[in-house]
Amino acid sequence: MSTPSLLSAIVRWVRRWQNWLVGIALVIAALIGCRLWPHVPLREWQTSSTAVYDSKGHLLRLTLASDDRYRLWVPLRDISPQLVQGVLLHEDRWYRWHAGFNPYGLLRGAWVTYARHGNPQGGSTITMQLARLLWRLNTRSPLGKLHQLGRALQLELFYSKDQILEAYLNYAPYGRNVEGVGAASLAYFDKPPAALSLPEALTLAVVPQDPTRRLQAAAAHTGDAPPDIINARLAQSRNRLYARWLRAHPQDASLKPLFALPLNLRPLSQLPFEAPHAVEQVLAARRLQAGPLDSRVTTTLDLDLQHGLERQVARYIERNNARGIRNAAAILIDTRDMGVKALVGSAGYADSSIQGQVNGTLAKRSPGSTLKPFIYALGFDQGVLHPQTVLRDVPTSFGPYTPENFDGHFLGPVTATEALVRSRNIPAVWVASQLRQPSFYQFLRDAGISRLASEKHYGLALVLGGGEVTMQELAGLYAMLANRGELRPLRLLANEPASKGTRLLSDEASFMVMDMLRQNPRPDETTGAQPDRLPVYWKTGTSWAFRDAWTAGSFGPYVLVVWVGNFDSSSNPAFIGAEAAAPLFFQMVDALRAEQRGLGEPIRRMPANLKRVEICLASGDLPNQWCPQKGMTWFIPGKSPIRVSQIHRPVVMDDATGKPACPPYDGKHTHLEVYEFWPSELQQVFIQAGIPRRTPPRNETCANSGMAVGDPPRITSPLRGSIYAIRLKQQSENRIAFTANGDAATRTLYWFVNDAFVGRSAPSESLFWQPQTAGNYEVRVVDDRGMSDQRSLGVSLVE
Repeated sequence: MSTPSLLSAIVRWVRRWQNWLVGIALVIAALIGCRLWPHVPLREWQTSSTAVYDSKGHLLRLTLASDDRYRLWVPLRDISPQLVQGVLLHEDRWYRWHAGFNPYGLLRGAWVTYARHGNPQGGSTITMQLARLLWRLNTRSPLGKLHQLGRALQLELFYSKDQILEAYLNYAPYGRNVEGVGAASLAYFDKPPAALSLPEALTLAVVPQDPTRRLQAAAAHTGDAPPDIINARLAQSRNRLYARWLRAHPQDASLKPLFALPLNLRPLSQLPFEAPHAVEQVLAARRLQAGPLDSRVTTTLDLDLQHGLERQVARYIERNNARGIRNAAAILIDTRDMGVKALVGSAGYADSSIQGQVNGTLAKRSPGSTLKPFIYALGFDQGVLHPQTVLRDVPTSFGPYTPENFDGHFLGPVTATEALVRSRNIPAVWVASQLRQPSFYQFLRDAGISRLASEKHYGLALVLGGGEVTMQELAGLYAMLANRGELRPLRLLANEPASKGTRLLSDEASFMVMDMLRQNPRPDETTGAQPDRLPVYWKTGTSWAFRDAWTAGSFGPYVLVVWVGNFDSSSNPAFIGAEAAAPLFFQMVDALRAEQRGLGEPIRRMPANLKRVEICLASGDLPNQWCPQKGMTWFIPGKSPIRVSQIHRPVVMDDATGKPACPPYDGKHTHLEVYEFWPSELQQVFIQAGIPRRTPPRNETCANSGMAVGDPPRITSPLRGSIYAIRLKQQSENRIAFTANGDAATRTLYWFVNDAFVGRSAPSESLFWQPQTAGNYEVRVVDDRGMSDQRSLGVSLVE
């Protein structure tokens, strides 16, 4: 047939059937239009539960949806293929081929129900069952069945087969208030639907046909029949489906022994309810979020660590109940990513007598002395002191504020390290009074401590716990110390990105404070040290009137904060940080070390701008030649205050009278004796404490009696009035030589630039100093007898 003839035949055929063709095209267009027409996704027809997990995939809690049902949406791709095939085999073998209803099934159901008056048979397809679930239809009457049929056709028009099947699997009833395979697999088998074994998958496949008879009593452990009988009935239904399954999957015959095992389903009453305070904090934060929310939430918690802390709290409360200790809280942070690994909000969530449902880690409480480490860290950064600076623990008034120590006693001169370890109040308040930018109050504001009153409201009482913080805020501060001065937000959700943080303290100051806290001996140590153990950097705190006992610190990669007290703020003399909170703190530390054998500290590099210097232990200053006991301290060059000690001084004694000799000394028989020259207020403290001190002798018959003689040092380089020109391209290589001549009795010269210690040298030896910028400097040299010389130095930069 020629081409024109073929075209003519086609045209005639189209004209003959054009009405049918147009009709078919309209039907196809209508079907496509229904699919493309905007409609609500089936997932949004019902609200969903939320499944909360720990960081290792352990279920912490499955919440109820807004209609008090357990319903957890799971995409079809995340459901076991065996479960999907089992449901289709059991309920609707022709699902992929019908248009929403099966005429044969409907006719058979009508014949059995109405003609033979047998047990009611619905003949419903999966699509029809989904329609009944979504629209809450009563399908026991013919009219109701027609309504169901119409809704099924509507579903087929607007949704694909996979979407309908997915929705049915997520909305099907599984006994009591459990709906959908996602909630059912978690509730009954403690695993996601993708991980179900074949016996478990076929068990769930047979439930929706008659969930009340087959599963409800088993889930509730109540009803007319015992659970084992109900489970046996369910197993029989499952095994019948397995027999049909083998016809299509003969390779699964090897699994028959599994189907012979007893069927055990977890009762709904045993659904996990772990870490309740942390989970409720996560859920409360989710309620404030806008937009669609994922039904699966993964936290940073570690259920093993959570159980460990809970056990220690329970045992501690049981042992100390006679002392009135009935409540405690604890939080454990991983400083590497700031994840909350464990959170115990109270000693008993269900205990109403202690208001157990209150999350103690979010309650505002007085922190006592737990904030003192940050006062010293600020002092290091602002050049107020170094770890071995000698502070005065003596009665002191700061304007109208006159603080006292916890024990009511004063120790006199104490080093900064000893003052922090022994939690002395007066030295801490003095350091805080010297802070400028930032003040301690501004530091707390910058660190995110919420709901603080004005700075004038607290005054210096803020140092001793006059403000209030939460345990989570305090844990963040101690994690900042462990992270070398970088404040990072705590994380409870695993998908929260780890923040780079904000630097509030220098690397050097954080290191020095951690080194001081490491020297705090454990309460169960008698040697005053922490031998052969993972170092613990810790501090206690006791609030006013014994309302709160605290211990906070870090070990390995963790920060742990423990609180003991009452939520109603009632006091108890037993609520002392070192006696009530510290034992629980170290019990937790020891338990974690025992459970994690390889627990060690993260690798932390030594701060680059931190040095060690020899000091006189009595004064904390550079030792002069008469200092009897010397030690070492950390200091920040150009920032930490370092000067030559003046406590130990020689006195020229007259051999004949035993009194200080009167100058001149030529021709007299004299000898030198070294005495300690303490300020008068410290001398008084020594007397009150019964600590003997040799009082420097005096000779009233002459002025300057006994004063040591000798020439002061004399700077020979840099030259007086000189200006040093440094080339820009060689700036890092240019150094200026400092040299001075000293008296014959001089052994060591100490050099300072703008009052900042830069190094030491022997007389006539050079110390090389490298200026950082151009400018005018004051160079000063002090010998080991306290005599000095100084001169100005100019530095300019040239091309």
